[in-house]
Amino acid sequence: MTDFVITAPEQIAVPVLGAEQRFPVRRIYCVGRNYAAHVREMGGDERDLPFFFQKPTDAIVQNGSTVPYPTLTRDFQFEIELVLAIGKDGTDIAQEDAAEHVFGVAVGIDLTRRDVQVNARNAGRPWEIGKAFDHSAPISAITPLDGASLPTSGSITLAVNGETKQSGDLAELIWNCAEVVAILSTHCELVAGDLIFTGTPAGVGPLNPGDRIVGNIDGLPQLEINIGG
Repeated sequence: MTDFVITAPEQIAVPVLGAEQRFPVRRIYCVGRNYAAHVREMGGDERDLPFFFQKPTDAIVQNGSTVPYPTLTRDFQFEIELVLAIGKDGTDIAQEDAAEHVFGVAVGIDLTRRDVQVNARNAGRPWEIGKAFDHSAPISAITPLDGASLPTSGSITLAVNGETKQSGDLAELIWNCAEVVAILSTHCELVAGDLIFTGTPAGVGPLNPGDRIVGNIDGLPQLEINIGG
């Protein structure tokens, strides 16, 4: 006899570089518009404080997978991002203590149904339907910090079918990694197992069935996915 009336969902987890054990995922937070050039291309104000939205845990896509082209959209887009993996609980975390709460970092892609998102936003409705759908959070293996500082610079790029579409530097983050951790921890308790997608540089654009996407951030494992039909 089990404790549940239905089969319990599996624990979603992400590989950890150099380890047999995996990182169990609790929540996925995302920062909206955290690179000035991307804010400008989306028509926003780069002086605004960061805002956050969530994706479901089972939106995780493992490196090397094929992502099915989603329903409802005719404008399916990519957004390359640095991901922070939280390894220690905390609320009201000071910026200088942020690294102590981060287990490691990874490459992620915030896949977006842009037309669905924009339509919801223009109607004054929550726009998670454009962000928080199935297979919308590809991620590489997590590289442990092992006592190192949070990254403050480094190339971040995304290519589609071998053509570079996004190219930036982590130094261009409006709110850096420590600030993101500190600010988000005032909104809610950060708990070990949480992931934070920290925002994307300019150059976001459409994807089509058959596309091959490769994301790179200096010093981290490459992330590659394919788009199915």
